[in-house]
Amino acid sequence: MELANQIKKYRTIMNLSQEELAEKIYVTRQTISNWENNKSYPDIHSLLLLSSIFNISLDQLVKGDVKIMQEEINKEELRKFNQYGVILTPLLILVTVSPVPLVVFLGYYGLIAFGILFVVAMYFAIKIEKYKKNNNIQTYREIMAFVEGKRLDEIEKAKEYEKRPYQKVLSALIGGIVAFLISVMFMWLLERFGF
Repeated sequence: MELANQIKKYRTIMNLSQEELAEKIYVTRQTISNWENNKSYPDIHSLLLLSSIFNISLDQLVKGDVKIMQEEINKEELRKFNQYGVILTPLLILVTVSPVPLVVFLGYYGLIAFGILFVVAMYFAIKIEKYKKNNNIQTYREIMAFVEGKRLDEIEKAKEYEKRPYQKVLSALIGGIVAFLISVMFMWLLERFGF
């Protein structure tokens, strides 16, 4: 992180020892040493005191670190997005193939089990949709770029934006067909087994 270099640089410019700087911001000399060697990071109160003592803005003091922190936040969001995707995929497969076997073997209890499975799958689907909305990603190409930690340039983004309405219509149509086929299969099994 850049902050370690910044603290050392401004402390040296002001001809302060680590101990003298520590006294001015109410910490130990060891704490200053840890900051300068990237072993720890100052809290916001200490950052404000450092910027005041060095007579620089907080932005100047933490320059470069804000970008690094934002990248770490983005990595955490990406990790959660991928984790939810890994959970959602098998759940969607189960939701698609399990209703008939559950009803055949468990009767009405199978419907309850299916309902629970469906609710859990929808929870993770909503989480993923929230990440997609927050990061303004909807098309397959945008999702793949996000998963790889990249962003599309403005021209590519505009092209992908034009595809969104068509993809929404296609997704709704495919979802309707799948739901219809599952319903027909479900009704056929109910009639066959006399429920």
